[in-house]
Amino acid sequence: MDVCNHIKEITLLKHPKELVCEECIKTGDDWVHLRTCQTCGATLCCDQSPNQHMTKHYHHTKHPVIISAQPGERWLWCYPHELFVEY
Repeated sequence: MDVCNHIKEITLLKHPKELVCEECIKTGDDWVHLRTCQTCGATLCCDQSPNQHMTKHYHHTKHPVIISAQPGERWLWCYPHELFVEY
């Protein structure tokens, strides 16, 4: 399977410090699932969540790769290449 350079460049995964959406917690909103940015380590809510903070984070920062922060899930997603990779 071909893997993009964004994913190839990751040598150490950043995992969430806490299992909360850093933005939703500020406003008291709920989230469905959590994702962690592999550039800056921010943990934010997924696209199934009302606020979709992680996708907004990508559009604002252009940080390309996230991992699932959900316990038991082991995958990466590259936004620019729309590439899903399990690890």
